[in-house]
Amino acid sequence: MELVSRVRAFIDGQYRAPKGLIGAYIGEKMVLQHKPETLWTIELLNIQLGEHILELGCGSGYAMKLISEKNEAEMVVGLDLSPAVIRSAAIRNKKALKDEKAKLVHGNVNSLPFADEQFEKVFSIHTIYFWDELSASISEIFRVLKPGGACVITLCNGKDEEKWEGIDNMIGDQLIPLMKDNGFLEVALIKGPNSRQFHTVAVSGKKRI
Repeated sequence: MELVSRVRAFIDGQYRAPKGLIGAYIGEKMVLQHKPETLWTIELLNIQLGEHILELGCGSGYAMKLISEKNEAEMVVGLDLSPAVIRSAAIRNKKALKDEKAKLVHGNVNSLPFADEQFEKVFSIHTIYFWDELSASISEIFRVLKPGGACVITLCNGKDEEKWEGIDNMIGDQLIPLMKDNGFLEVALIKGPNSRQFHTVAVSGKKRI
């Protein structure tokens, strides 16, 4: 049992902050696993011409590539805690980086290394589970958003017939109240597509003008 626990802890750690070759593999695995909710989240963002977009937990850069290829955003920035997946994201977004349409940053969602009011849209896909300080992260998202900007946080809250009460409680008791307390307007819980039998939802909100 101790060995099983250690293996599980190792795998959980790799999903939280992928490292080395195994981390790079997991990053690519997540690209394949999360395609439906990634496409859906980008639709929710409703990106307009000339906007600056920030992805928190960009992983191997699949969403960044999709956004940059639409040629609507002026700049898409990906932030991640893992140097391993940032390297993968750099390879996947080589052209956008060369054209200065994309940027990759090593950093933590608790303290975003960006100036105030820099982005029109901020989003994350399946990373909120790993945020250590949810209150600080929501405050930081609000800070870096421009007035009128929008935030979309995508996650799963169940699988098949099973509902994950812990995630639902986090959404209802922490995430949504924190967004409202920080000044987000039109905060909403949106049901998305099922992905590999997992239930996808997103919490969205807009920064007051």
